[in-house]
Amino acid sequence: MKRFQISHPAALFVLVLPLLGGLLVGLLGYQPPAPPQTPAPLTPQVVQTRNPKLGVHTRLTDEVEAAKIARSLRMVREMGSPWIVELFPWSYIQPEQGRFDWQHADLVIGHARAQGLQVIARLDIVPAWARPAHSSTRYLDREHYPDYARFVESFVRRYRGQVDYIIVWNEPNLAFEWGGRVPDPAAYAELLREVYPRAKAANPDVIVLAAGLAPTVELPEGGRAYNDLLYLQAMYDAGARPYFDALAAHAYGWQAPFEQRPDPGRVNFRRVQFLHTVMKRNGDGDKPVYITEAGWNDHPRWVKAVRPAERIQYTLEAAEWALSQDWLACLAFWQFRLPWSGSSAQVYFSLVGHDFTPRPIYLELQQYARGGETP
Repeated sequence: MKRFQISHPAALFVLVLPLLGGLLVGLLGYQPPAPPQTPAPLTPQVVQTRNPKLGVHTRLTDEVEAAKIARSLRMVREMGSPWIVELFPWSYIQPEQGRFDWQHADLVIGHARAQGLQVIARLDIVPAWARPAHSSTRYLDREHYPDYARFVESFVRRYRGQVDYIIVWNEPNLAFEWGGRVPDPAAYAELLREVYPRAKAANPDVIVLAAGLAPTVELPEGGRAYNDLLYLQAMYDAGARPYFDALAAHAYGWQAPFEQRPDPGRVNFRRVQFLHTVMKRNGDGDKPVYITEAGWNDHPRWVKAVRPAERIQYTLEAAEWALSQDWLACLAFWQFRLPWSGSSAQVYFSLVGHDFTPRPIYLELQQYARGGETP
């Protein structure tokens, strides 16, 4: 048999190395790592709560880190909140006509479902291709109503069985949210008329919510805002009734305590009851209301803020009150967490700091929702 001589030291090392490896296995009990395996699907968590109507607006739209999205939603569940409200901007998901990017939406919805949370999806913010140059991201003219409706249809179809609630637009009774134009309830009713059949075609069981209106006593003649109670009635007058299944609502207390009685001439938390009165007057009393933004602010120097202890008291009173209102399906507080720090008034709506430090309001809501004493 011909024998081959190894003349290069490196080649000799290559041949000897496996022998040394086998010797080490025998001496040290070493086992090579097993090949990677696909992890088993996570079993969805279950929210433990004494208040099934409790919710939060999560503000994950601009949170880019998956780990922080997951952590936020886990803390929502641990607080005892079964509901979240989240904005899914049209401009992010369809940045170009005909091209969709579902990556971030998939991430948020996937983590929310893993935590056992019910998602209410707010759908607005207009991409550049669907509005005039240099216009507001809230500007949507009638020419592009069908484009928005097709986006809603695509969203509803993609998340059928995952997202059961959608909100069509946001605060259309404010000029700012209506693209810098005078608020127009008839135009908004027309938008609902365009969207509703497409959403139902994608998922007959989806609940279409008319947009939450900004609580305000301003009259439409000023051009800046449109009294929410008058706006809702004008929507009915324009024929909106068949084109929404439920009403989203916003209920801020500002400096008024929760117990302050509702009055059509002022803004406080319980003004939302008058929206339900308008619905009943128009034969819609059986439609539920979902409060998708609500709460108080405890900024130390803002004119519309209250003290932290007052905020806790009013928030817990509102949560308990919601349980006794059969017309109210959800009470979602604004807001869970912002992905940035700062000292602006907006930051002081948060329940959790940007570094995930729970604020006292979070801990008190958690104690209440997880079985602590009621207020």
